Amino acid sequence: MKQSITTFWVALMAMLAMPLGASAQMDFSLDEAETEGEAGAEAEGGADMSFGEGEAEGEAGAEGEGDVGGGDFGDGDIIGELASGDDGMGGEMEQRERPTETVEEVFAVQQIYALRLNRLELAPSAAFTINDPFVSHPAVSVALNYWFTNVLALGVNFLWYQWGDPTSRESDLNFFVRRATRLGIPITEWQLGAHLNFTYVPFYGKFSVFREFIFQYDAYVVGGVGMMRTRPVPVIDPEFRSFDFQTRVAFNLGIGLRVFLSRFAGIFFEFRDYAYLERFESLDVAPTSVDRQDEGSWYSDSTTFTNNMTVQVGFTLFFPFTFEYKLPK
Repeated sequence: MKQSITTFWVALMAMLAMPLGASAQMDFSLDEAETEGEAGAEAEGGADMSFGEGEAEGEAGAEGEGDVGGGDFGDGDIIGELASGDDGMGGEMEQRERPTETVEEVFAVQQIYALRLNRLELAPSAAFTINDPFVSHPAVSVALNYWFTNVLALGVNFLWYQWGDPTSRESDLNFFVRRATRLGIPITEWQLGAHLNFTYVPFYGKFSVFREFIFQYDAYVVGGVGMMRTRPVPVIDPEFRSFDFQTRVAFNLGIGLRVFLSRFAGIFFEFRDYAYLERFESLDVAPTSVDRQDEGSWYSDSTTFTNNMTVQVGFTLFFPFTFEYKLPK
């Protein structure tokens, strides 16, 4: 027991004889031991090292060390202070907004399925009149267009009406009205029509059928000028009258829809109005047989503005069958 007390006093005297100086006062409190240990390791000999709470803050401020960023973390609960928004300097931590993800829209421009530029179009079709209840004028038609741009074309179309039996085209309505009331409605017979046209394509797109097949289409406007050869059908005085075909100046305007089945073939539906001045048979009959033979009395005194509204259905072919895209340099 006496040897243990002697050893203790020897160790105490050795500690007091260390080069830190006899007057150094060391207060090792439990809360300050780790913080002040770093400041004490950098202190020079003979310095007064007091590890109290007040002196710890002063020494850490003088040396620029002792806490993270020069702040005071109080009782050492760093995680709690960060969670509460305290930055350790008496202020609130800056609330930073998380960057949101930016979604950029990417647009893909698809090349035109069937390019028309510098191609020749051949379009045969069948034409049917829809606005004359007394006589029908079916025709076979063919159009030839050259596309000097991808949306503009210059072409011609030809219609042939005089095929089959022309006398069978008069409707039953006209026959029974004339027979029952003795009133004849003048009708005409058409031989052919030829027209010079411009075509413009303002719309182009595609559509889906049964959610499986995709077809490309374009909508176009067509119009031009040409001629028609027509003659009256003698129904008022057929015993003496007979007419020859005469040429009429005709204008036409229409719209159409073309559906592509491949890059060079398709079908089209077209509505077109052919307008011209027609001269019908006269409703007056001369009293004598001599006057009835006068050809000047067979025609009406004035012309009548006539509309031939026609629906055309056909298919179209583009030549050459293949084409090549040329991108701008």
